[in-house]
Amino acid sequence: MQIMNVTKNKLLVSELRVADTFLSRLKGLLGKAGLQPGEGLLIRPCNSVHTIGMRFTIDIIFADANHRVVKTVSDLGPGKATMCRPGCYVVELPAGVLAATGTVVGDYLSQID
Repeated sequence: MQIMNVTKNKLLVSELRVADTFLSRLKGLLGKAGLQPGEGLLIRPCNSVHTIGMRFTIDIIFADANHRVVKTVSDLGPGKATMCRPGCYVVELPAGVLAATGTVVGDYLSQID
C-alpha cells in the first residue's frame, strides 16, 4: 500500500505498514532502528502519538475522516508527544518527508493499494 499527497501529486510512502489493532498501534515503530526512504506507518484510529522509547526522529501527518491533512509535525524527536483532536489517523514518515514534498495542512491524502 502507498500514500499519496494528491494535492501536491507527491508520493509520500511507497512501503506502508498499517497498525490498526490494539497491539500493533501500541507497538508502532518501537524496536525499529529507523525508517528508510519510502517507508511509513499508518496508525488508525489515532489522534495522538509519542516517541518515548524510540531512537530516531520522524515526521507526522494527522488526517481527518475525509483524508484532509489537519496537522503536521516535522522532526518529532525521541521522548516527545503530540496530538490532534480532529485527527482520525496518523501517518508516520522518515524525518524530512514533509519538507521535501511540501505537505501542509489542507492537503488531501489518498491510499493506493
